Amino acid sequence: MCSYDLQPINLKQEDIEMAVFLHTRIRVSDLDRSIQFYCDNLGFELRGRNDKSPAGNQLAFLELPGNQHEIELTYSPDYDVKVPSDLMHFAVGVPDLTAFCQELEYKGISIWPGDWKEKFTTGGLKMAFIDDPDGYEIELLERP
Repeated sequence: MCSYDLQPINLKQEDIEMAVFLHTRIRVSDLDRSIQFYCDNLGFELRGRNDKSPAGNQLAFLELPGNQHEIELTYSPDYDVKVPSDLMHFAVGVPDLTAFCQELEYKGISIWPGDWKEKFTTGGLKMAFIDDPDGYEIELLERP
């Protein structure tokens, strides 16, 4: 639980709204390539683009239909994108992970671990990973 040494204010519980998780920003080395990757392979849609943010970056906002959380792709020509292995990942849930992974492989995207097909037939949690063009890990889960 987060706690701060703040003075209480006199608000009623019904006056307080919960915060909403809006977006996650990741730096990319090629904005157009990243937009194409997320849209063509994972089903994201481009919700907006800004070619000159106040900080001078190019931004693209992507959203999966039916979700409120967006990915903010950020490109800056003076920023060298180097994503360390196992830095972070985000997860995407799909109804049929086997079919989804087969489609990704057909498109030339590497799925890992390499024995994902065998693991999926043994029951239990169906989980796999792919990397985006800059090396960000994307976890793929089968959702109910």
